[in-house]
Amino acid sequence: IQDLMFEPLVKYGKGGQIEPCLATDWKIEDGGKTLHLTLRQGVTFQDGTKFDAAACKWNLERWMGLDQFSWMNCSKHFQSLEVVDDYHITLHFKEPVLALMQELSYTRPTRFLSPKSVGADGKFKEPVGTGPWRQISADDTQSVFEHHEGYWGELPSYERLEAKVVPDARSRVAALRAGELDLIGGFWIAPLTPEEGKQLEAAGFNVVVDPGNVTLVMAYNPDRAEALKDPAVRRAVSIGIDRAAISKVLYHGYAKPAGNMFSSALPYAGTQRDAPVRDAAAASALLEKAGWTGSPIRSKDGKPLTLELVVSPDAVPGSRVIAEVIQSEMKEIGIDLVIRSVDHASKHTDMLEQKYDLGFFLTYGAPYDPFGSIVGLCLSTFHNDVEGKLVTDPTNLDPLINAAMAATGDQIQPTIQKVYDWLRDNDAIAPLVYVPSIWAHSKRIHGFSSPVTEYDMPYENVLLAE
Repeated sequence: IQDLMFEPLVKYGKGGQIEPCLATDWKIEDGGKTLHLTLRQGVTFQDGTKFDAAACKWNLERWMGLDQFSWMNCSKHFQSLEVVDDYHITLHFKEPVLALMQELSYTRPTRFLSPKSVGADGKFKEPVGTGPWRQISADDTQSVFEHHEGYWGELPSYERLEAKVVPDARSRVAALRAGELDLIGGFWIAPLTPEEGKQLEAAGFNVVVDPGNVTLVMAYNPDRAEALKDPAVRRAVSIGIDRAAISKVLYHGYAKPAGNMFSSALPYAGTQRDAPVRDAAAASALLEKAGWTGSPIRSKDGKPLTLELVVSPDAVPGSRVIAEVIQSEMKEIGIDLVIRSVDHASKHTDMLEQKYDLGFFLTYGAPYDPFGSIVGLCLSTFHNDVEGKLVTDPTNLDPLINAAMAATGDQIQPTIQKVYDWLRDNDAIAPLVYVPSIWAHSKRIHGFSSPVTEYDMPYENVLLAE
């Protein structure tokens, strides 16, 4: 919804390309510590207020440098801001800011609000931005938008847009079938299961599948499961999984098996590797060599090779089915895999408290990755109180991540590649599939393409047939 009304300085484009929006030009100097911005002229907020350097400064100072936004490097390292003239400003940072322009493309808190939409007490009064749509009504069930006639860019061909809140997936599909909705889908917004996508496709609806930029990754917890301290055991588990079968059976072929932490849809995703092909014989040989022998369940020093996989269908849709597929595959190589299914809240608690041997994680996706997930899920010194950690190693992994975070320009790719190489060489994680984003729309809609990120409202280039 924010994407309809509020705009950033720059937009996150396909493949992570940074595109102009309220800033038409930018220049980074001093090794990433200084940013010069040229602002777009002729822009007004929906209340008629002019967008200029003063309005830009007012917005930026509402969040830059504040502790609550220190999760963004551009806020954490913010030093000062100077207005050069009506359409030029310069930002100064205490340290070089990695992925500076990428951060400025985020949906929150970087979008621009009319200074008049905030009261004298500093509290928000009403949503007024520079975007192509202005909100004319809103309640708990829907928001209605009409054109911002003074918009600086090209307006959509249709004049009214309704965004309805339909929390239940079945109800969304039923509403599309009944003609009450024209468009549903996305990974986070109004997700469609692959099965629903196939059913709608068979019913004659247009289904658009984006390969996605989120990866489903299985984490190992060697601090809880002694067997997983051995890289050979982790490798055996990984090559014992049939990723192609997961893609075909659960995702109906919509998902692609993953060989990397990030897909090529993201910038700095590293050298793209083929996904491991299931090899039960090789997995069994690895376990045998590591001292895990016997059947049907292997054991070592009198202890059976039993691992617990924690799943939450609420947090990761379809994860119970994936777990059952993996459970069957692990049994074939002599591993007793116990599945523990928990609700959304318990999953977060268990991940934080490391109450699992194996667990499913989802990377953050665009526009936050790769840096968001690498720092949030893999850097031991970064406090993540929501998802927990995918993998940490203060001695070996942290220095590689810190070097990648400090790199600039041409050094970013080779330094971040060392992080990926370490994860792969140590079988530290097991990427499973790149999760697709599935959309379905009515025949009234023409020209639809999936948005670049889950935070973009997909209204651009859409035409409505009468």
